[in-house]
Amino acid sequence: MRTWGSSMTPSNHIQEQLQNIPQNAGVYQYFDKNRKLLYVGKAKNLRKRISSYFNKKHEYGKTRVLVRKIYNIQTIVVASEIDALLLENSLIKKHQPQYNVLLKDDKTYPWICIKNEAFPRVFSTRKLLKDGSDYFGPYTSMRLVKTLLEFTKQLYPLRTCNYVLSQENIQKEKFKVCLEYHIGNCKAPCVNLQNEEDYQTGIQHIKKILNGDIRSVIKHLQKLMQNFSRNMAFEQAQMVKEKIALLENYQAKSTIVNPKINDVDVFSIVSDEQYAYVNFFKVASGAIIQSYTLEMKKKLAENDEELLTIAMTELRQRFKSTSKECYTSIPISSVLENLKISVPKIGDKRKLVELSYRNAKHLQMERLRKTENIKNREHNKRLMEQMQSDLYLKAKPLHIECFDNSNIQGSNPVAACVVFKNGKPSKKEYRHFNIKTVSGPDDFASMEEVVYRRYSRLVQEGKGLPQLIIIDGGKGQLSSAVKSLERLGLMGKVAIIGIAKKLEEIFFPNDSVPLYLDKRSETLKVIQQARNEAHRFGINHHRNQRSKNALHTSLDKIPGIGPKTIKKLISHFGSVKRIMEADEKELINLVGVEKTKLLRN
Repeated sequence: MRTWGSSMTPSNHIQEQLQNIPQNAGVYQYFDKNRKLLYVGKAKNLRKRISSYFNKKHEYGKTRVLVRKIYNIQTIVVASEIDALLLENSLIKKHQPQYNVLLKDDKTYPWICIKNEAFPRVFSTRKLLKDGSDYFGPYTSMRLVKTLLEFTKQLYPLRTCNYVLSQENIQKEKFKVCLEYHIGNCKAPCVNLQNEEDYQTGIQHIKKILNGDIRSVIKHLQKLMQNFSRNMAFEQAQMVKEKIALLENYQAKSTIVNPKINDVDVFSIVSDEQYAYVNFFKVASGAIIQSYTLEMKKKLAENDEELLTIAMTELRQRFKSTSKECYTSIPISSVLENLKISVPKIGDKRKLVELSYRNAKHLQMERLRKTENIKNREHNKRLMEQMQSDLYLKAKPLHIECFDNSNIQGSNPVAACVVFKNGKPSKKEYRHFNIKTVSGPDDFASMEEVVYRRYSRLVQEGKGLPQLIIIDGGKGQLSSAVKSLERLGLMGKVAIIGIAKKLEEIFFPNDSVPLYLDKRSETLKVIQQARNEAHRFGINHHRNQRSKNALHTSLDKIPGIGPKTIKKLISHFGSVKRIMEADEKELINLVGVEKTKLLRN
């Protein structure tokens, strides 16, 4: 192993170290001047691999930065490339160097523990202790763990108490049966009602089930059931039969691939510029018994083959895999002893790899969505702060409401209120209003009416008020809206502005001088979007009202056709044209013979 050198210029210092690096397989470590570990790597030939860092031009910027920082090199010679791979993995996990791929786990996953003790307990845990116990997992879902524990509990009632069930303590009768025994969840080994051999049989079967070997457990139980039947012990035979049915049902719900595919690991990789996602399947007896997707953060533009090799080493160690065969989504060199690696091209093996790939892709898309959501939240926060500053508001306008009037040639006057939350439309909260108290096209009076109706109702119902109200119009419409807020005692509690369309002027109450925002301003864009959305929503409602009224008017002229009949006809057909073109039988079924005659005349 190389140790720290003396102080000399970096180039000379590195040059001297390169000359003394062995040509064996091993692991190398790069340190900076402050003895901080920068990078850990492996190589078949240490001298050749390390020299390549200093003898060629690196296209990737981070690699160039790494090389400039290297001041000391340490090497560890090992017996084989396999040992180098395992040692590299161990050192990276222990030290997490700045320039190595980061294996990301955002939570501790649950395991199922079979405790190393007399009459072992079986339970879930998130802690792996070196206590001789057997651990199965990790599982990505606590729900799955609970399901497995409930399932094994149905098959084999086991104890859940913390008693030390040594033979000595049992013989001394230190324990009494508890409620779990009385309700059938435990066979009470604590008072010698169940012997250790029978208990251990259940434990061995549970281990096989958790390892995916369900068939051998079923075969054992079938033999047991036949023995009970031969000995006329039909009650016991029925109990065993019920256990077999449970196991077969559980097996049927497993992701069955092909019964001929057994004890195989499957790996697939999906990557982008910054991250790679590697999915792992453990296949036993034709079923996927474990699935796990690892997220890896790239540091030095590592290629997919490098990343998949790192992930395979890590995941096989983590899941204690001893499989001798492995299917992958891309070809990689096998550096693990006695491990056959292949890329299936057709059949069930290929489908298995494709399923693994879809799992890796799913995590990638999930992470991208989360990243996008975080960016959107940060952007919205910045936007709200900018709007508060630009419009001189007391609070961030997290809740904005915008009003617009719509009337064409004075007919069917309506108004619209659209709601924005965090700078985005909240369409489920949009409201439209039919003007009730104003005759003719009077925008000012209409605005006063709808603003009063909107906020008198919100106050009455105790609902939250917006931080900003936007009025589509100039000083006149704004003044009308202000009158309503004053009547309700809300002036000063809610900020209100008007926007005039021609020059996009922003008006404030009691201020004749408008504010002109930069045309590229995000604040102005949000105000314009709210104004345009209110206009669109109002126009649509206005058109619907005109169509409805026109439809009513033409049907109202038919003697003997009343409002209820008109409503029924409109609901069913949608237009006068369709009513007139409708089949006579359909009309009779809907409104009767007499009214059909009136419509036809």
